Amino acid sequence: MAHTTPGVGSAPEAARQELSDVPGFARRIPFGIMLVATGAVGWVAAGILVLEKLELYRDPAHVTSCDINPWVSCGRVMETWQSELFGFPNPFIGLVGFMAIITTGMALLAGARFARWYWAALQTGVTLGSVFAVWLWSQALFDIYILCLYCMIVWAAMIPLFILTTLRNMVHGIIPAPAALTRWLAAWVGPVIVLTYIAVAASVFFRFLHVFT
Repeated sequence: MAHTTPGVGSAPEAARQELSDVPGFARRIPFGIMLVATGAVGWVAAGILVLEKLELYRDPAHVTSCDINPWVSCGRVMETWQSELFGFPNPFIGLVGFMAIITTGMALLAGARFARWYWAALQTGVTLGSVFAVWLWSQALFDIYILCLYCMIVWAAMIPLFILTTLRNMVHGIIPAPAALTRWLAAWVGPVIVLTYIAVAASVFFRFLHVFT
């Protein structure tokens, strides 16, 4: 007759039960993949902007790779004060920030576990980056009235990065929130991201309607 020792096998079973309660996007591997993917997209776009800015420093007559027309022109956007809000080109912030995102994602994929303070710090950084992206979006549409193609790629990366990071931290209790609200948002996270993309695209389309038509 087989005997079972109390406690043996209970830890893996508890871990499986806990995992089953966590939405797929908030689990370690999927979330790590999301961080690496969005971080890489944002980092490449920021890197191209840095290279283009350095070319403009070297040759003020340089035509950037996304100078498509008077309304879509990275070069013209780089001439504005908004492109150097802190006294240096904004894309340098993206290079550092997105590299931190990629590093975090790679660490998760390698099996790393982070302390609560790290997730709180990551949330703070991602939130500040999103606020900055929203401000740049508003400036592009309502003040500068010129679009920067690579800047829009950064906006596209920030949308799922912010939404999924915020909901992941709500699911894991880093951000205190009612359980019912967390479950509802987690269940509808896909449509929320899609609707956000649609809203941003619509704002650009209608603001520059004469260009598209």
